[in-house]
Amino acid sequence: MASSVSRFIKCVTVGDGAVGKTCMLICYTSNKFPTDYIPTVFDNFSANVVVDGTTVNLGLWDTAGQEDYNRLRPLSYRGADVFVLAFSLVSRASYENVVKKGEELRKHIGATCYIECSSKTQQNVKAVFDAAIKTNHAQKETRMLQVIEGLI
Repeated sequence: MASSVSRFIKCVTVGDGAVGKTCMLICYTSNKFPTDYIPTVFDNFSANVVVDGTTVNLGLWDTAGQEDYNRLRPLSYRGADVFVLAFSLVSRASYENVVKKGEELRKHIGATCYIECSSKTQQNVKAVFDAAIKTNHAQKETRMLQVIEGLI
């Protein structure tokens, strides 16, 4: 049985405009695929989810992908626990851009996994966020063990 919310995880989506970041978040939080495209500047979603018996409040930050917002986007990174990088399989440029962003973010957070998903079919969308939560939890446990070992 899941208990009350035990922790908050801030998850920021990053990727080019029109690759499906907002669709992925809407699919994850409402199990629906939006039919209209409305470019996002910044938006937030929230979901209480249970992973491995632990209830987590997942704060989902939807960032603008358009180049006009390159200077503003990093403002949403502060305090992020998890980054989800999104690209379109039909846009090689969006993949190349996410690789560049991923290399930059990897230096700061240590990216650990790749999961391909489809917002349109909802295939693996839940798996993306479950993996993000589990990875974040494992990293926090490792850091806690390092602190405890340092105290002993």
